[in-house]
Amino acid sequence: MSLFNTLIPSLTRTPAAASAAATNDLGPTVKPAYEVKETDDAFGVTVFLPGVAKDGLELTAGDGEIRIVGRRAWQQPADWTSLYRESVAAPFELVLSHDNAIATDKVAAELNDGVLRVSLPKAEAIKPRKIAVN
Repeated sequence: MSLFNTLIPSLTRTPAAASAAATNDLGPTVKPAYEVKETDDAFGVTVFLPGVAKDGLELTAGDGEIRIVGRRAWQQPADWTSLYRESVAAPFELVLSHDNAIATDKVAAELNDGVLRVSLPKAEAIKPRKIAVN
């Protein structure tokens, strides 16, 4: 393990086998594109979920993981024949694990035009503190 990994709390994607029990009701899923950024006070996650509305979004912040599931509302009409489709009609699923460095009761999320922005505030125990020297 590198020095960087020991200093920065981990925020990684969990293996598919670990979240298999949670996904069996969804069927096949697609991992959405996402970005994770860090500041002194919080982690910021931007997840790209094209075609997902607020009522089709499920965000769960549990102990040790954050799970995002997005279902698209649009269904192809029965009399249409697809000639080409860029993406499959499967729901999106992203599971990020963390080492309990996030205050899950203060998580905030905003969905706008298929882009989900999640603010994951750091727990007080891991925030850097300034110590006065006498």
